[in-house]
Amino acid sequence: MYRISLILVFALLSQLFATAQKINNSPTPFNWHNASVYFLLTDRFNNADTTNDINFNRNQETAHLRGFEGGDIKGITAKIQSQYFQRLGIDVIWFSPVVEQIHGYVDEGQGKTYGYHGYWPRDWTAMEPNFGTPEDLRELIKLAHQNNIRIMMDVIINHTGPVTEKDPVWPSDWVRTKPQCTYQDAESTISCTLVKNLPDILTNQTQQVELPAELQKKWETEGRLQSELAELDAFFARTGYPKTPRYYIIKWLTDFIREFGIDGFRVDTVKHTEADVWDDLGKEAQIAFEYWKKNNSEAIQENQDFFMMGEVYNYNLMSGPLFDFGDRKVNYYENGFHSLINFGFKSDAYQEYEELFSSYSNKLKSPEFKGITVMNYISSHDDGFPFDKNRNISFRAANMLMLSPGMAQIYYGDEVDRPLEIKGANGDANLRGMMIWNDTSAKDILTHYQKLGTFRKNHSSIGAGEHRMISEKPYAFVRSYVKGNVQDRVLIALDLPKEKFRLNLRGFYADGDLLFDKYENKYYQVVNGSIDIHTNSGMVLIEQLNK
Repeated sequence: MYRISLILVFALLSQLFATAQKINNSPTPFNWHNASVYFLLTDRFNNADTTNDINFNRNQETAHLRGFEGGDIKGITAKIQSQYFQRLGIDVIWFSPVVEQIHGYVDEGQGKTYGYHGYWPRDWTAMEPNFGTPEDLRELIKLAHQNNIRIMMDVIINHTGPVTEKDPVWPSDWVRTKPQCTYQDAESTISCTLVKNLPDILTNQTQQVELPAELQKKWETEGRLQSELAELDAFFARTGYPKTPRYYIIKWLTDFIREFGIDGFRVDTVKHTEADVWDDLGKEAQIAFEYWKKNNSEAIQENQDFFMMGEVYNYNLMSGPLFDFGDRKVNYYENGFHSLINFGFKSDAYQEYEELFSSYSNKLKSPEFKGITVMNYISSHDDGFPFDKNRNISFRAANMLMLSPGMAQIYYGDEVDRPLEIKGANGDANLRGMMIWNDTSAKDILTHYQKLGTFRKNHSSIGAGEHRMISEKPYAFVRSYVKGNVQDRVLIALDLPKEKFRLNLRGFYADGDLLFDKYENKYYQVVNGSIDIHTNSGMVLIEQLNK
């Protein structure tokens, strides 16, 4: 009898294991609304090519962390090769702008600063050599696509880089240099310069303009003037757009899609430019994306549109789709965007789990958010008031970020408790330290992010599904997602007691259902409408095996 019982137990475990293997190896359809996005500053992530560390004689000593530190595109590629992003469950890599930056430095009161961050463009048609070459970018995107990772490029239309001794101001029919923005209403947010020395592109210009002579001279020196002019002629002939600043830059930015296969744009300084600019950018981006997919077998062949995500500073989910300038409201979702960055999350994350999860789910599932979403974050490159700035509650922060409805942005180093205050740094340089590699003290939080990230990647219900609490104490909830042939449901419980407890699942799971906790690799079977949970970690991430 004892021998027969052992055989039966072994057979049951074998069945469970075989089922788990079958289910877990099945690919889950990618869903932008559930995407885990890894945001990195190219210069600060990983230096894999020291030969490109200094260009254009940028050799002045800068203030701490305000110069180029060496990170490059090859450094990102190397981390795909080592499976770093894959182990985190990353769907999308978003990197800071890689177009050619100003050659000089500026001092805005915090010491000499070069354009290491990528937000000071000088030439939208060239790549910044400190970050790499076109071939480096092509190789990165090819490898990312082979690993089912999308690439989101940060882009700017609002402004050029600052004026320096090496970087002359663009012509007056291209930029304005005053007034400086006061942010009192729409006009004083759009028709102005962000800061004193950041020329503002005249995106409202209706008169056709010539290319800047300085830019043409540069292209001629580089041996590409005629090819660039021919491409511009072809673009304007195809589109019928007037030769105004906005359309020149739209052409230059969408070339990155057409040539390299970029999957999405994160658009900088959205609210500082007329909203219809972004509608034009989105339309041309989609045309370029379709061209790329048609002509490149290595493209990820899915029925996905080009993705547009916008930075509308201070936009928050709970205010709805509209952004309020004070004197008028604008719906950027109706002007080319599929997602906006949710600046409210860092404050909302101080709420209790259920308060945040339920309110976010209800909002994102409301009719006004049909087909659109937001991206949540706990820290970023220019937000001086991040959630948990001192990394005191890192595990809870990870739970909030990775389990909340909406897209999730991991800012490089969140997963290893990279410090957000650095001795000797001033201002936003504190947020932009070098990435930390091989820190054994960060092993536990990194493992936690990896478990959350890979679970989220396999289950669209987490970011894109409907939330429902099933137990208040201990806290447990179900997320469900149904669209077409895709059906997904997960059971998650947090802050659990260490002693065994029984969780009632009636109405959600049936007797006999086989469940698997991906956090601790434990099997459960529903009996009499419940399961008995015993966990050492205080949480479970449960998926159903027999669907």
